[in-house]
Amino acid sequence: MTTQQTKNAIDEILTTEAQKKAAANLKADWLQSFNKAASPSAALAGIAVPPCRPIVGKWFKQGDLGFICGPRGLGKTWWAMLLARKCAEGISMGQLPALHVHSPQRVLYVDGEMSLDGIRERDHALTAVPTPNIIYLQHEALFHLTGKVLNLAEPQAQAALLEKCIQDKITILVLDNLSCLFSGMRENDADAWERVLPWLLDLRRHRISVIFVAHCGRNGLMRGTSRREDAAFWIINLSQLKDPSDERHGAKFVAKFVKNRNTSDADCPPLEWTFLRSPNDSKTQVTWKKVSVPELFRKAIEDGLSTASAIAEEISLSRSQVSKYATKAMKEGWLAKKDREYVLVSEDEAKVDQELNKQLDA
Repeated sequence: MTTQQTKNAIDEILTTEAQKKAAANLKADWLQSFNKAASPSAALAGIAVPPCRPIVGKWFKQGDLGFICGPRGLGKTWWAMLLARKCAEGISMGQLPALHVHSPQRVLYVDGEMSLDGIRERDHALTAVPTPNIIYLQHEALFHLTGKVLNLAEPQAQAALLEKCIQDKITILVLDNLSCLFSGMRENDADAWERVLPWLLDLRRHRISVIFVAHCGRNGLMRGTSRREDAAFWIINLSQLKDPSDERHGAKFVAKFVKNRNTSDADCPPLEWTFLRSPNDSKTQVTWKKVSVPELFRKAIEDGLSTASAIAEEISLSRSQVSKYATKAMKEGWLAKKDREYVLVSEDEAKVDQELNKQLDA
């Protein structure tokens, strides 16, 4: 054996021994941590971990992972920016308990899709009071100022954004939107989400709430793998409520919880939101109202639900209640029943039915 070969063999032995020693030290460190943190049930109450305090109503708390999803162009960014703004200002979104903002928060809004002009315009339109509590990280501005392209699928970008949040004492991180900010990830690949989940859990450990803005598919459900929803505390679905006056508004939609771990559906009813933009005013008028059960029933039909059981589950009614609303809708002429399924009646068909009913009544 040559001198060099002998040296290489010794180096290999030393390296192996060092690795073994490092692994043993790491194991001992983990064991010490487990012994410190593991407690019998009787001692759990004595562990001093600060509770996750509510941010909005009872449904949004510190460290939550939440999703705002809806079809393209419906108004997801309007609603996400309104929520971010009100949380930063410490101003409630409305008189409803579910819309009560408990205290001002530090918000980082990351935009990966809109133009800088669009973000500036909407931020001004929604501002009630000036506040330093909201910061925008905008993809166009980032590229113009640094030449960097934002991609949060990269571990280095994730680590840097976490550090930015800690540095600026951010309590809410808004990511708008999922498809634009996480390039190269297949939406339907459950394993691809593993590139993001550890980062989200790290943010949660630092009590930083994360809100994703995401697109819905043609079925009205959030696009991509369902594994993303497993760690979510709440998911708010935005959907269109058909109205002849829709075109007058900047945005109009129904916001409804499809997942809510923190509180009950009764505490968070579906709400219809309207963002009205006037040509003579740079501000946007935001209004909301509770959605009636008949409106929810019709919307479920328009969304493609056709059986009493599916509709009952969607709008939290009994099947007998659904049948009552269906009977009324059939009398009004916009709904019909074929076999066991409900189907929408076109406007022309409804007019013909109404004329026939008038003639029969005469």
